[in-house]
Amino acid sequence: ADGADRIKTIYTASCAACHTSGAAGAPKLGDKSTWASRIKSGTDTLYNSALKGKKPMPAKGGNASRSDADVKAGVDYMESQAK
Repeated sequence: ADGADRIKTIYTASCAACHTSGAAGAPKLGDKSTWASRIKSGTDTLYNSALKGKKPMPAKGGNASRSDADVKAGVDYMESQAK
């Protein structure tokens, strides 16, 4: 898969378990109010949180084999759904 399909595959595989349900306080995909302050902090901050982990979220969404570029693509996808 490439393009939008590839990004959705990354999201489904590494992000959706928490970001669809809001598990462990994860901001839900598309929830503009909970994403607003995170987006305001900047994309680099979001990348850093996703790559290194933050609070209950493990680094790379728990998928250590995921490339940094794929993690960033997942962040970009979630960020785009909240704008």
